[in-house]
Amino acid sequence: MLLQTPIGGGLAAVLCAIASSAACQEVGTPPGAQAPLVVTATRTPTPADQVGSSISLITAGDIARNQWRTLPDALADTPGLNVVQEGGPGGLGSVFIRGANSNHTKVVIDGIDANDPSQNGAFDFGQVLTGDIARVEVLRGPQSSLYGSDAIGGVIDIVTVAGDGPARFDANLEGGAFETFNQTAGVRGAAQRLHYALELEHFSSGDTPVTPLDLLPPGRARIGDAYENTTLSAKLGADLTARSGVGLVVRYVDYALRFTGDDFSVFPSVPAAAQTDQNGRQLFTRAAGHFDLFGSVLQNSFGVGYSLYRTRLQSPDVPFGPQAPTFDRGDRWKVDWQGTLALAPGQTLVLGLEDARDRLIDSPVSAAVGDAGAFVELQAAPAADLNFAASVRFDDNSRFGAATTWRIAPAWRIATTGTLIRASYGTGFKAPPLTQLFVSFPAFGFYANPNLRPETSAGYDLGFEQPLWGGRLRFGATWFHNAIRQLIDPNAAGDSLANIGRATTFGAESFVAFAPTRKLTLRADYTYTVARDDETGQELLRRPRHKVTFGGTWLVTDRLRLTTNLTWLGSWVDGNRSFSIPRLNAPGYFVANVAAAFDAGHGVQLFARINNLLDRRYEDPVGFQRPGSGAFAGARVNWGGRNASN
Repeated sequence: MLLQTPIGGGLAAVLCAIASSAACQEVGTPPGAQAPLVVTATRTPTPADQVGSSISLITAGDIARNQWRTLPDALADTPGLNVVQEGGPGGLGSVFIRGANSNHTKVVIDGIDANDPSQNGAFDFGQVLTGDIARVEVLRGPQSSLYGSDAIGGVIDIVTVAGDGPARFDANLEGGAFETFNQTAGVRGAAQRLHYALELEHFSSGDTPVTPLDLLPPGRARIGDAYENTTLSAKLGADLTARSGVGLVVRYVDYALRFTGDDFSVFPSVPAAAQTDQNGRQLFTRAAGHFDLFGSVLQNSFGVGYSLYRTRLQSPDVPFGPQAPTFDRGDRWKVDWQGTLALAPGQTLVLGLEDARDRLIDSPVSAAVGDAGAFVELQAAPAADLNFAASVRFDDNSRFGAATTWRIAPAWRIATTGTLIRASYGTGFKAPPLTQLFVSFPAFGFYANPNLRPETSAGYDLGFEQPLWGGRLRFGATWFHNAIRQLIDPNAAGDSLANIGRATTFGAESFVAFAPTRKLTLRADYTYTVARDDETGQELLRRPRHKVTFGGTWLVTDRLRLTTNLTWLGSWVDGNRSFSIPRLNAPGYFVANVAAAFDAGHGVQLFARINNLLDRRYEDPVGFQRPGSGAFAGARVNWGGRNASN
């Protein structure tokens, strides 16, 4: 069984439907606009129509228009992704890219590796607020040739806002259902050679009902989840000369979550009568510099990054007596250098060196692992309409030794028709997490395995994008296939882990986007995914085959904007809440969200939204009910700059 966080078909038909927003889409070029620059696919700013890899872009404008307050909400409609969150805000958020495991996604925040060493190398998306996010790039497919371990399914790169121009101040106040009360305040700008951005976010919600009533023992009341998150972020920089500068990024998260855990004193377990307290602190920071040599022929960047995770979990008393709190602590140091060498017009060589050290600290044991990596990438344009990137990387891990990965990704635009054809083939690996190597549970007869080897993958995709009517209509589709080997699964005895699993995932991502007027944008996406355990032939858990998203943005007047998002998810295989039933068929669901914003002038914007407009009751994952219908409203004040939704 392939599962993290407890883990043929043909090319899907392109769907044509009524709506979509510009958010969470396969990167394309709207009519009359130049292709946006993306960085994650090549590690250098590259026009999106010159990138062979499959990538989606979410901008600050998309986040503001849709009024997404947490990262799981922002990622939910992205093609190729299945986002699973245990309950409401603050619940554990996991992302499955193209059917890979949730810990097969590499997460980067402002150049900082953000996967948690104390949580199987996964990342909890539920703790990320969106108020300071400038863009999110979602890169699909094996990407270890540029990013090393963890990038078997893909990479999610989060970039926060930076300061430029005159000083700008903004503040946001919002309230609504489930005792929600949110505030943000920020300032950003530049003065001579200094640039700065500071943001303070506070998110709170209470009494969010997430425990299904039919799971509660007779007479036991349901207690709603409560969540509070305070995030402080800062991005500072100084241009020392025209070709050199330094910068510092700091992001600190402090959160508290009260949720209903499980009472294992009975079998099968039932939701506990009292709540569990989870408190966490996260720190991401990086000092960086850049300088150019020989004019701008060789551009150099270097940095020192650090990430820290501290989580405390206090379960309620059970009939066995008071429970001691459990602690998960981990951190990572990383030093990196990247050089970009302009070989000739249309030819660029990217070189990189990295040295990282992960630690597990008293959780309940202490352990460490080091990894040194080097990569080289060639970007070339041998013809006017042909671009490609080829990369290879060598990693030397202190625990298991060497790993070599590679990738090639061409993109070809047919000038006569405007058709863009993309393709890529690459390999990936994931080093065994410290928790699986060294953390045992003798009370349950389960022991760590220090001899685990890396999980590996090889995958390809092939797709096209076709514009019509001057770019007002665009449609396209991408076929993907990924073979994952040496998966870490429980051994035959069930008392440890071993590299015995194999899985294959394949499917298609397709879209239609239509902009009939300047004021109306429509889009539909369909993702078809098959994720199968090659050992048993069974479908992997929490990977729905079918996902359809529709959305639209309508500028009713120059001041009033309406946005809608519709999501339909087909059925999938899951276990029940306690996994006493390891496999069952979970029903699909349909969710509709609407949002509106009005520019009141003088830098004031009023906004409102309704999540789950039709009040659909559904569980995803099974045993955790997602919030019902909720209305929210607030105001945003901006001095000195344009509103983010414009």
